[in-house]
Amino acid sequence: MIDLRFSEAELERRRDRITEFIRHQVDAAGADGVVLGLSGGIDSTLTGFLAVEALGADCVHGLVLPATVSSEGHMSDAERVAQILEISYDVIEIEPLVDSLLSAYPEAEGDREAVGNARARIRAVLNYLVANHESRLVVGTGNRSEAAVGYFTKYGDGAVDCHPIGNLYKGQVRQLAHHVGVPEELAEKTATAELWADQTDEDELGISYEMLDDILATHIDGPLSVAATCRLLEIDEETVEMVRRMYEQTEHKRNAPPAPEPLE
Repeated sequence: MIDLRFSEAELERRRDRITEFIRHQVDAAGADGVVLGLSGGIDSTLTGFLAVEALGADCVHGLVLPATVSSEGHMSDAERVAQILEISYDVIEIEPLVDSLLSAYPEAEGDREAVGNARARIRAVLNYLVANHESRLVVGTGNRSEAAVGYFTKYGDGAVDCHPIGNLYKGQVRQLAHHVGVPEELAEKTATAELWADQTDEDELGISYEMLDDILATHIDGPLSVAATCRLLEIDEETVEMVRRMYEQTEHKRNAPPAPEPLE
């Protein structure tokens, strides 16, 4: 493993850079603040802490959007974060909206991935409904690790106005969370998108976040070949190739929808 941790000085630089970024995005759009989806997970929790630091609690509106597959513990943690930050928040059950979609297209019922992604897209619609009504931006919670391998729902949790922690690997998200005062039990929670029951991120990805971060930093974002990455990290070639395939096959998620080249 390699050490991707920041020094204390670098953590402060990152903190300042992100809060300034949030302020700039809001000011540039002439918005009155931000809307933030709160899941109880570390990414949305850290983003909430930084958004409040950047804008003040009055300018951050949290949305807790549980579904039937959402655990009571995660939803309780999401509300706890809103209460710690002293921001206004709403709890909106999304399963009736999921049921409406499936009643319109029952053929998708039982398709775990399709329905799970539909939940993420319904949450995006609600985020923007509130944001438009309140003249706010939707602030995203995506990190660098998940973006690189496409571990997000296109036009779901990827449908936002900005990604304040988008340059941080997952391990760095946890480190910065500790630095800004996120409670230990929230900073170290097992990551789950909760798109279906008993789902965890690492089980679905097939790799730990620590290993994923290392491969991304050395091979995908870094200069090392597959062979050199394997030697440095003491892992097999198949694992590195798996990450590369995820990166290459999800490029469409990280870019605007393509159009044909213009005719000359």
